[in-house]
Amino acid sequence: MAEELKHVGGEKLRYCSRCGAPLVVRLIETEDRPRLMCDRGHIHYVNPVVIVGVIPERRGRILLMRRAIEPRLGTWTFPGGFMEIDETVEEAAAREAHEEVGLHVRVLDLIGLYSRPGPTPGPGIVSIVFRGTVATGRAEAGREALEVRWFKPEDIPWDDLTYETTGWALSRWLEHKRRTARR
Repeated sequence: MAEELKHVGGEKLRYCSRCGAPLVVRLIETEDRPRLMCDRGHIHYVNPVVIVGVIPERRGRILLMRRAIEPRLGTWTFPGGFMEIDETVEEAAAREAHEEVGLHVRVLDLIGLYSRPGPTPGPGIVSIVFRGTVATGRAEAGREALEVRWFKPEDIPWDDLTYETTGWALSRWLEHKRRTARR
């Protein structure tokens, strides 16, 4: 069963979250890929998770944090994390900045929308990244950060970024800065 589950993204799911019955992989008549189902007919769709981040800006620099948690402990990224069920993407970005680096940010425009399929190396993700300005607060490492640091664009630690999507978003942020500087 584990080999079949890789195709539906639920290799760790064994029991139905609605009724507790064992899950099996089945091809459903109305769908064109296998799905996890219990014998009572509950279908378990294994979907990507939504990650939201913000690149805080102040005086021509951006704030990055060095991760204090796995995955990718010790690498650099901007504040971000899982979107909660009761918030907008902008609210999630602002909340993550406050939780991770102690800043209240004003979320500005969208930098980019990125995706990575799963299940290898983990669940698929949809990553939404904004740029933002610091409204209030002093940058300090929260529970998920070893340190925080303001970087000039030329000092961004490109070889030590957390994820491929982190690099994509920072590259896009740089493009945005260059475009707006020419105006």
